Amino acid sequence: MHVKQKISSVLKENYMPYAMSVIISRAIPEIDGFKPSHRKLLYTMFKMNLLKGNKTKCSNIVGQTMKLHPHGDSAIYETLVRLTSGNEALTYPLIDSKGNMGKHYSRDMAYAAHRYTEAKLAPICAEVFQDIDKDIVDFVDNFDGTTKEPVLLPTTFPSILVNSNQGIAVGMASNICPFNLEEVCDATIAYIKDPKVDIHKYIKAPDFPSGGTILYDEAEMREILDTGRGSFKIKSKFKIDEKKRRIEITEIPYTTTIEAIIDQIIENIKNGNIKEISDIRDETDLNGLKIAIDYKRNADIDLLIQKLLTTSKLIDTFSCNFNILINGEPKVLGVDEIIHEWIIFRRNSLIRSLNYTIKIKKEELHLLKGLSKILLDIDKAITIIRKTDKDKKVIPNLMEGFEIDKIQATFVSDIKLRNLNKEYILKKIKDIEKLEKELQNLNDTINSKVKLNNLIIKKLNEVKKSYGSDRKSEIKKAEKIESVINKEIIEEYNLKLFITKEHYIKKIPLTSLRAAGENKVKEGDKIIEELDLTNLGELLIFTDKFNVYKVRLCDIADKKASELGDYSPTLIKLEKNENIIFQYATENFEGHLLFIYENGKIAKVPIEAYKTKQNRKKLVNAYGKSSKLVKIIYVNDDKYLDIYTKDKRLICKVSQISEKKSKTSVGVQVIKCKDSKVINADLIKEFTEDDKTYIYANIPGVGRNFDGQLKF
Repeated sequence: MHVKQKISSVLKENYMPYAMSVIISRAIPEIDGFKPSHRKLLYTMFKMNLLKGNKTKCSNIVGQTMKLHPHGDSAIYETLVRLTSGNEALTYPLIDSKGNMGKHYSRDMAYAAHRYTEAKLAPICAEVFQDIDKDIVDFVDNFDGTTKEPVLLPTTFPSILVNSNQGIAVGMASNICPFNLEEVCDATIAYIKDPKVDIHKYIKAPDFPSGGTILYDEAEMREILDTGRGSFKIKSKFKIDEKKRRIEITEIPYTTTIEAIIDQIIENIKNGNIKEISDIRDETDLNGLKIAIDYKRNADIDLLIQKLLTTSKLIDTFSCNFNILINGEPKVLGVDEIIHEWIIFRRNSLIRSLNYTIKIKKEELHLLKGLSKILLDIDKAITIIRKTDKDKKVIPNLMEGFEIDKIQATFVSDIKLRNLNKEYILKKIKDIEKLEKELQNLNDTINSKVKLNNLIIKKLNEVKKSYGSDRKSEIKKAEKIESVINKEIIEEYNLKLFITKEHYIKKIPLTSLRAAGENKVKEGDKIIEELDLTNLGELLIFTDKFNVYKVRLCDIADKKASELGDYSPTLIKLEKNENIIFQYATENFEGHLLFIYENGKIAKVPIEAYKTKQNRKKLVNAYGKSSKLVKIIYVNDDKYLDIYTKDKRLICKVSQISEKKSKTSVGVQVIKCKDSKVINADLIKEFTEDDKTYIYANIPGVGRNFDGQLKF
């Protein structure tokens, strides 16, 4: 029997709880810097006394962790491996390991089974679990209610920023890059002292365990640190041994592996893009990562390095998404916002720890005050105990005899007979005054934001001194690193590029065109531009959203004359409600573009303004927005421009229009439009006697009356 159900109800009742569970209980880290799987594993190891004790087999750890995390031994062990010093995935490993844990930078170097490896908590975990037994964080039941586990771990430093963390949830993800511990501690201290501090003064860029070089762009990095979103590039480090004719790569981007880089280089050797290499091999050993590349005797080493950097993942991109759970709600935060949330968390943890200490000291003080009353008459206490017939009456009789409560009476009754003397009791109650002072100081600290902040700062300085280290990732300004594709890498050949009215692009090599038949176009379409270029050229596509899209001709597939070609909107993945208004291809970026506007103004912009060093695929604000654009015309010499309004016509030389360097220039007034607007314009190819009457020696001009047909 089939039961009809609303899809909205099914999603709400079944899919939404699953999605929330993945987001909250699996994939997204919390402010302590851990996902649930990390937290359960580390807490299990802490309870196994693996912070101070000796290493134990990872099989034991995996088995014990199942009491909190019943997800199978392989899933738990994979989590353990990533946290180890042996795997090198973390800048500050949380687990000290022994045995083969694989390597983060290797795809094929598998870790050994958990029965062969051993582990214990790394010393830095003392800061992760400090005072966890002092009610500093909440505890909840495990999955079957047989034991308790912490909701968060009371880290004494912002571990969320110190180690990398990735997770994919449902409908969202998190990708947090690691930063240097010393820099994070300094930034946190500075923020505590002044919340308006510029974090960039202390945290310049991420710091990866794999090293490499951060290609630093200040605006790019500032956006990442401020918003928690953005991307940056990491470049490999290498050295050149000219005697051996060898390039040795010793550090690679955190986001790739040795095997991926080698596979890409081999592929480029096979397809002929790189011809200078005689051998490539993985020489990684106990001393660390190394990829050795032997180059040929007559190789241009600078060109070879550029080819390697631009055709393989020796330069790779890290995309940041600082998505963190704050009180059960996922939020994308900048670094200063993360530090702010961590300080709130840390301050609350300290208050809980101090309250726990106050509670313990109050209980101790209460007992000592009861003991001080006994001092007034020790003989009376002994007499009460000795003359009481029944054991259960001892405590009530002491309570009545000295006006103390049950807890104090129990404490007194448990004192050994040999200690019921004046010296012992006096020695004990001397601590009353000391305890009262300590309690006063503790209460003052709880009620003082300044004192709490000083405690946080003191601990951060201790952590920095004990566990801080120099940066592993070097920082270099991005503009100093050449990352352009060298022309020698691209196959160069002559071609014809056909552009149609319906925005089809057809690239045909001249060798194919000579033997080709009819040049086919879509029914109702026609070719409006025919350009002679080489495969090194670029296609510029302008749209009505003030964007220009750039496509390298080498990235467009060669076509036959009998084919329609590539559809430009599909080629550039045009946005919704965005339309192409002009296309032109160039190789040397010579000449100008004329932007003709309704208000009679024309912006003459050198096409070189759209040339970029990097392989950028889209430029925004490609032209001015002050008036509606009528047309874009390419011109490479001094020609005559014919401009029409509804009833006026004006012809002028292109050289009369002054050049504007800015792409968004409003242009210069060419034809005056009082009650009308420009409806069209084009270059004059052949002059007639009638045309000469519309020529203006100086602009702007009002144009002359026109009531004939447009020439185009």
